[in-house]
Amino acid sequence: MKYILILFCCINAFFSFAQEKKVHVVVRLFDGANDDAVRNANVIFTISDTNYSFYSNNRGKVYIYINEGRLDINIKHRKYQEVSLRKKTKALSADDTIYFDIKMNYIKEQNIEEMVVTAPGKPSTVFKSKVLHVSDFEILNSGEIVLLTYPKQLKKGSQLIIYDGQKIKNRFNIPYRSLELVHDYRGNTHVVCENTVMGVNVKDNKLSISELDKGYYMKYVAPIVDTNVSKMYFSTFNKDYPAFDYVAYDQLDSSFSKIVGIEDELMMELYRSEYKWVDVRAQLWARNKEIKTGIDAEIWIGANYFTQSLYYKELYAPMFKRNDTLFVFDYYKDMLRTFTDFGEVLDSIPIYHHYNSQKTGWKKNVIQDRVTGEIYAVYERAGYTYIGWIDTKSGEISEHVRLNHRYIQQISIFKNQVYYVYRPYESTQKKYLYKERLPYEFGNAEVAAGEVFKHESISH
Repeated sequence: MKYILILFCCINAFFSFAQEKKVHVVVRLFDGANDDAVRNANVIFTISDTNYSFYSNNRGKVYIYINEGRLDINIKHRKYQEVSLRKKTKALSADDTIYFDIKMNYIKEQNIEEMVVTAPGKPSTVFKSKVLHVSDFEILNSGEIVLLTYPKQLKKGSQLIIYDGQKIKNRFNIPYRSLELVHDYRGNTHVVCENTVMGVNVKDNKLSISELDKGYYMKYVAPIVDTNVSKMYFSTFNKDYPAFDYVAYDQLDSSFSKIVGIEDELMMELYRSEYKWVDVRAQLWARNKEIKTGIDAEIWIGANYFTQSLYYKELYAPMFKRNDTLFVFDYYKDMLRTFTDFGEVLDSIPIYHHYNSQKTGWKKNVIQDRVTGEIYAVYERAGYTYIGWIDTKSGEISEHVRLNHRYIQQISIFKNQVYYVYRPYESTQKKYLYKERLPYEFGNAEVAAGEVFKHESISH
């Protein structure tokens, strides 16, 4: 009789377990205004008084695999109104999938009006000429300005000018087709030409030029952001790959340490899936490349095919240094990440100033004042440029400063002043260099000399 009772209990437990069905739950989050996916929202599932926390991916989705029954869902996002709801999950068959589509209201659009101020005073002309256009410029630590100028077309002849704010101190005719000016991790100015890079050195009113191989510069110099006594900071950014790392190299023991990894997960998924759609010949070519190099065939196809499509966008996640702190703007995780100058994590705070770019005019452009170390985001709406100071403690932009002129170019910030190139619309005037004072009085700070993501043309 005892064995019969044990057998009965086992059978009863088996049937009870078999009747308890499992279900896949997929929560899809959408912006209530434009149906865009809401990413990086904190979704908390409560099941039998136990909480399970997840963050929505780039498609606005969250997945969980649970027993059918009652499910409480709480969704939090700093930019949207909080959502709480209770759902019942009932599986029609074993391992059924249930979708919950949830629309979220954009709280900041509804409750907070944007504060716009204008720069104090009128724009002042820094450099003007009756025969030369200003194409680009670099402000040296001494206050002198290196100007890349041209008489008619940049590609047909350009001239390098050293200007102290009052008079031209030196000139140099560039024998190559020049593109732009950049500065490296030591603060040295370079002229990027079509097939070469020219180093510019100004000392004691003398101008000297040295020529570098462009491939060498892009591979070994441009990736370096900054150096300190013992460490060198650089990025592994490649314009044809949707992920890269910021790395610190210790010059004392020759060791490498990863500071942070940047990846656009949705772009990476599309990038790798391109392999499925190319023809067999392309797949065989990619497989042969994988055998020779060890790099996945999917990456070879993505780099050579998907990057040529309208859907591919280069990553933008700049890093800046101010005093002993590194700031990394991870726009793909909506986070401003801060580190010590030894690469140790300090904090991560949410940022949303890059959202709704069609309305705000966000231009994927963040600029650091090379004297004060303060960081600004650049927007453009109806031809006007707006500068937003980023509070690195909260990640917020409380106000936008509108510059006076429309359709300005080559923006740079130096000592609380905005410098830019401008020519009045439909005017015969040459392109002049102007400056406007920002309504801030920040003091000096130690900043990184290098720059990342200034222009797409120097992507390495």
